[in-house]
Amino acid sequence: MRSIWRGAVSFGLVSIGVKLYTATEDKDVRFHQVHAVDGGRVKYKRVCSIDGEEVEYGDIAKGYELPDGQLVILTDDDLAELPLATRREIEVLQFVDQADIDPIQFEKTYYLEPDGPATRPYVLLRDALQNTGRVAITKIALRQRESLAAMRVRDGVLVLHTMRWPDEIRRPDFGFLDEDVSVRPQELQMAEALITSMAADFDPTEFTDDYREAMTSLLEAKQTGGEVQPVPETAEPGASVVDLMSALRRSVERARGGGAAEAEEDETPARPARKAPAKKAAAKRAPAKKAAAEDEAPARTRARKVTAAKKEPAAKEPAKRTSRRSA
Repeated sequence: MRSIWRGAVSFGLVSIGVKLYTATEDKDVRFHQVHAVDGGRVKYKRVCSIDGEEVEYGDIAKGYELPDGQLVILTDDDLAELPLATRREIEVLQFVDQADIDPIQFEKTYYLEPDGPATRPYVLLRDALQNTGRVAITKIALRQRESLAAMRVRDGVLVLHTMRWPDEIRRPDFGFLDEDVSVRPQELQMAEALITSMAADFDPTEFTDDYREAMTSLLEAKQTGGEVQPVPETAEPGASVVDLMSALRRSVERARGGGAAEAEEDETPARPARKAPAKKAAAKRAPAKKAAAEDEAPARTRARKVTAAKKEPAAKEPAKRTSRRSA
């Protein structure tokens, strides 16, 4: 585990250095949002609503809209300068019975580990809480908000439960609460008997996440059945820009009729290698086609061709040399 906070527990005149760790983790089957057609990841951009430009994460600030519609902008420096003593200190306010705390107030759970030489005062506070059966009510500032927190002992470790403030808990406003609904004594007795018959010591390991197991089985079945595909490769943004600019430049050169683009393509080693077999095949097919044409031509036409060949030996000589190389 990696600590997410480092500070001290203030217990009267005693200061106990501690490190804070997240005590829980999600085991949900996590999915990516992808394009159903090709499996490409769906990404979201942070875009300014005024100029339409994408905003870098470092340029994002916090804004609070006032009732009159005006906006107050707070930067990270503004938040860092808030005068909160609980930023690096867990201040113990009082000790209460755990039964006095309604579980609805609990929010998130953390482990506390003694930091360096603070092991002895840490153990002192732990044993005192365990022997008295009390829970320490504290305050701590985490993730730019201050929370109430209950500190208790679990398996020899101090555990911190952040809590909701009273005004953050909603009141149930349901109509039946104002109605006079009565149940018969026999019904109540039967319900109580059923509860008694189903009573047991709570062991969370006896229960399973059926949804997660079903989802895992579905994914395994699709994998076994071959219903998988590789993750699509996407080009880097910079490479895309370079390729686009290169393509646009070649298009402009072709549109102007310039030979620079054609020369550039001819110098590329990969393209001539692919075209070479086609040229050789065409050269081999040329004599056959010529012979067939001569066989089908009348004798008079062949005589004229021979006469023309004698008159123009220079023009036909390159063709004869090409034919010998192809053979």
